[in-house]
Amino acid sequence: MKIKEAVFIRSNTDYRKCPNADKPEYAFIGRSNVGKSSLINMLAGNKRLAKISTKPGKTQLINHFLINKLWYLVDLPGYGWAKVSRTERAKWEKMIRDYFLGRENLQCVFVLIDSRLTPQPIDIEFINWLGQKGIPCVIVFTKTDKITRNKVAQSIAKFKKRLLSDWEEMPQYFLSSAVNKTGRDEILSFIANVNENYKTH
Repeated sequence: MKIKEAVFIRSNTDYRKCPNADKPEYAFIGRSNVGKSSLINMLAGNKRLAKISTKPGKTQLINHFLINKLWYLVDLPGYGWAKVSRTERAKWEKMIRDYFLGRENLQCVFVLIDSRLTPQPIDIEFINWLGQKGIPCVIVFTKTDKITRNKVAQSIAKFKKRLLSDWEEMPQYFLSSAVNKTGRDEILSFIANVNENYKTH
């Protein structure tokens, strides 16, 4: 699949105000500073689609983009160590939780993991929560250009081992690099396949 058109639709703090749930939808989320905006822009082939910032916590809303007039890409606030107040963080968490549980056309959540890090409890906790709620998810290991292939493989092995203490099998995963465009075709093909199944239901 090629993205020919990516249009920003709207930002919200309430999933009930999101665009009509009449198209398949894919949400992207991860710890603050995991490279989410860079990945979204790489997928869309538009460097200015999602706002990139060196300051964690830049994305604070549910941001909808309409792709090829066929499906929605959703940029969600990061979780983790963004320097915001506890009250503000609680609001974000409720907003995201309500969105995941209430958005009926959500097909899959792309959980972004920094390939350079050891398994982070907050990531494991979040993925486990999605699993407990029956929300489909896949994992995207980001910034793979920053370390060697061996280091990437070791990092994934550690993450897999940690996750398999709670899961029967590892969710599907992709390797990505916004710099080298690694993973772009694979992720878009995955979305295209899900879209095809969506049409038949």
